[in-house]
Amino acid sequence: MGRRAFLATTTATTVGITEVPDMTTSVADAAEPQLDADFLEFLTTAADARAAALLTGYQAHITELRERGRARSTARALRTLTSTYVHEGSAHHHSAELLAPMAELAEALAGEQEDGLWDHGADGSPPDTAFSIVDLNLTYHLLDEDGHRPTAALRGAIERVLRAAGPALATGGLHTANHRWLVCAALARIHRRWPHPSYRRRIDDWLAEGIDQLPGGEYSERSPTYSAVVTNPALLVLARHHGRADLYENVRANLAATLYVIEPNGEVESVHSRRQDQTALRYLPEFWMQYRELAIRYGDRRFAAVARLLRERGAGQTFGETPLGERLAQVLDQPELARRLPEPAEPPTDFEHHDADCGLVRVRRGARTASIFGGTDFPDVRAISSGLSTNPTFFKLRKGAAILDSVRLAPQFFSLGHFRAEGLERTGDGWRLHAEMRGTWHHPLPRAHRREDGAYPLTDDGRFWSAMDFPHRPKEYRTLRTEILVKETGDGAWDLHVGLSGAACPFALELCFRRGGTLSGDGLEPVGGSPDTYQLVTGEASYTVGDDRITFGPGNGKGGRQPAVVDAGERYSWMNGALVPDGVRVLITGRSPLSYRLGLR
Repeated sequence: MGRRAFLATTTATTVGITEVPDMTTSVADAAEPQLDADFLEFLTTAADARAAALLTGYQAHITELRERGRARSTARALRTLTSTYVHEGSAHHHSAELLAPMAELAEALAGEQEDGLWDHGADGSPPDTAFSIVDLNLTYHLLDEDGHRPTAALRGAIERVLRAAGPALATGGLHTANHRWLVCAALARIHRRWPHPSYRRRIDDWLAEGIDQLPGGEYSERSPTYSAVVTNPALLVLARHHGRADLYENVRANLAATLYVIEPNGEVESVHSRRQDQTALRYLPEFWMQYRELAIRYGDRRFAAVARLLRERGAGQTFGETPLGERLAQVLDQPELARRLPEPAEPPTDFEHHDADCGLVRVRRGARTASIFGGTDFPDVRAISSGLSTNPTFFKLRKGAAILDSVRLAPQFFSLGHFRAEGLERTGDGWRLHAEMRGTWHHPLPRAHRREDGAYPLTDDGRFWSAMDFPHRPKEYRTLRTEILVKETGDGAWDLHVGLSGAACPFALELCFRRGGTLSGDGLEPVGGSPDTYQLVTGEASYTVGDDRITFGPGNGKGGRQPAVVDAGERYSWMNGALVPDGVRVLITGRSPLSYRLGLR
């Protein structure tokens, strides 16, 4: 695609439109200033570099497809090569050197497709196939629009893949919330080019379930990763190609909510997620094109600022999970993305934001941020499982490069594991987290429930299973009540008042700092057998990275049990699982009942 094509299509999109724009409308050259030529050149340079690497490395993607049944990297490689082949501004424009690799990639995808699907370790996976079909829909569109004669056979091969995938996606199942919108997005463009009533019915059946968006803007999975990589892109495809312009508002609400979980260094808070990213670092760049698209569509200057920030962070970097060079294809497919952004306005950098749907409070004061989390699913379901929010981290703090990634509380109480709040509520000038743990002692069964053969039902007492018919036994409870009051005390300082009452037991308050800094304090003692783990016995300690420092304390002696331990609970220990965060850990120990104040500044 050349400069005139971009001028024609980018000016056809106006701020706040509600219909899918006509991508073929011509406009006068007077509109030329709307093209962000620097942005387009930036992506083109990155795509050319990516294409050059693929020319020598594309076989690795084919090998992964043939040996592991995974099509996504193969489809993405074909998409990237296609973007440079059709783009007049690319050094690879209509280069014969690309034709053989592109053909090999397409033939491999067609050869490994069975009943329209690729394996992906699931004997034919509709949702995993949909990821690749989304890319191939875009690839086919670019090649078809370009219409270059040497790609006729390539277009035919991709068409066969897409036509084969349609019926499989229109009848196949899935297993996560975001998969619904992904499959719909893949089907929408197939249906638009090769219509079939079953495709529209399937899309409309999924959409009739309603978009799983919480009032605060997060989707039901509460995952920045899946919002950025799956749900938002899929809803935008449906808005453009399935006549559902109303879905722009869902994406707009999600991007607005994301403004409050952005860290100054470009990471995104994900402690509240119900997916894998609840314990992993996530980065903002995967949202880049979404912020750009809706900044242009709605004239949102805050979104424009985030898009500009991501452009600045992306220069010369891998840029999140998606290499920078793979993004040109999307802009060629949606030329309106190459319009100039609105004049940026600073997104929020001084706020206290409470997302009640996720049990998350975010506080930002310039370069200092804090997260208070009390929204795990554990109090309701009493289970640790994929798809649930179970991260026991209840507080985080950052000051520039000094990052306290996690504060957790672990009592050694009936091996029930970490404190996970049963509620988060505002109290005066702070926030209250609270929970109650109950350990159970069981007594003999009443006469009516006894069996001479001793064959009692296998039941769960909340900690472990046994053939004891627990529900019918008289019980004796031990109760541990925990209340944590979190208060911002000004100028980057915080107080965490921890109160434990009821049963007597040892506990460890665990602080985990991001690696890369220096820990100091006379009251620190190494914890034997645990590398990078210390106990703060007396006084205060500090964690320093460059000019940034977090000071914390005081120590609480050597109370509790020795050596100091963090008890993750029987749900983890029975499976030889671990719940140890990566980093430099400091334990403050004690024994309930107790009231302790942790100061952070």
